[in-house]
Amino acid sequence: MTDQPSGPSAYYSAQVESFLADADTTILGNLTNRSGFNIDLSQREAWKTEIDLLKATLGGLSGTLFLEFDVPRLGSRIDAVIVSGPAVFPIEFKCGQATFNVADINQAWDYALDLKNFHAASHCAPIFPILFATEARHSDPAWSAPHADGVRAPYRCGPNGLRPAIDAALALAAGPPIDGLAWGTAPYRPTPTIVEAARTLYAKHSVAEISRNDAEARNLSVTSAGVEEVIERARTDQAKAIIFVTGVPGAGKTLVGLNIATKRQLLGETRAVYLSGNGPLVAVCRKP
Repeated sequence: MTDQPSGPSAYYSAQVESFLADADTTILGNLTNRSGFNIDLSQREAWKTEIDLLKATLGGLSGTLFLEFDVPRLGSRIDAVIVSGPAVFPIEFKCGQATFNVADINQAWDYALDLKNFHAASHCAPIFPILFATEARHSDPAWSAPHADGVRAPYRCGPNGLRPAIDAALALAAGPPIDGLAWGTAPYRPTPTIVEAARTLYAKHSVAEISRNDAEARNLSVTSAGVEEVIERARTDQAKAIIFVTGVPGAGKTLVGLNIATKRQLLGETRAVYLSGNGPLVAVCRKP
């Protein structure tokens, strides 16, 4: 019996054991019904290929499977996510493809970074993204080392490489096991778009009042306070300073800059200038 989908975040979700027992027609029916669109033949065939490959691979694995998992900030969906043990595996399928393109690698990596930074239940989990080319004859020999944020570069594999990749990742992963159903219903907190942020700031709010952000209000406030401290010290010492604020796309870097520039102007410092090459953002900021 198929588990109930985990809210609006995935078209289909089930324990791996249930997925293996479900008829393909049942899984395809759930995917089609949840999509809300007319599904063309190519999409249906892609789903059928993915289901067949996953069923041939996941026998004996404990965990939870999500198909077409929503990524709101990117306006896209991850083909499949497996939550097993302490690890999360976002999988991007390229059906009928035998090579691994740079754009596809970046897509799989973006999904992993998005989960890590904006999906509440993935912040502390080891993330192992997989790029699965269904016609590829070779797979990567091993996982790359994790980056500082705990996310690894995508593992590139063909049909024979998926299960070894998962098993190798589970041997590397550390941490408590994740409750798959709770993971699927965890909140997703993306940062507002730059234009949304500008409108909010210029409506007499501050960055601390914007609750939807990756680092949450606390970290953005700490960053803003750190920048303010450098500004004050430079002014007191009559020195010059350059401040670099880093973070993944959407982490709130622009939000920090907008907030500080606005605050300094409100304090009467007309030399506070915010420069941007983003046309819509500039248009919003220039509105009286």
